[in-house]
Amino acid sequence: MTKIAVEKSLENVRNYLQNQGCDVMALENTKSNLKKFDLIVVSGQNSNLLGMQDTSTKATVINAKGMSPQDVYKQVMNRFS
Repeated sequence: MTKIAVEKSLENVRNYLQNQGCDVMALENTKSNLKKFDLIVVSGQNSNLLGMQDTSTKATVINAKGMSPQDVYKQVMNRFS
């Protein structure tokens, strides 16, 4: 199953994804935490993921700025279906 991290400020998105049966956790502010996720949903409010310029991850990152929870879910499904 795809493991998804969602930025804490996007609680509505996290709840929606959980209700759709996704394996979702809140995104913590640690670089090492990123390695255990397949997909990361961010708010787009900060141009640097988690405010760290040297952060790198192999996970797919979805910028949820201007998107509804349903739109984010569609993006998740498009990438992992």
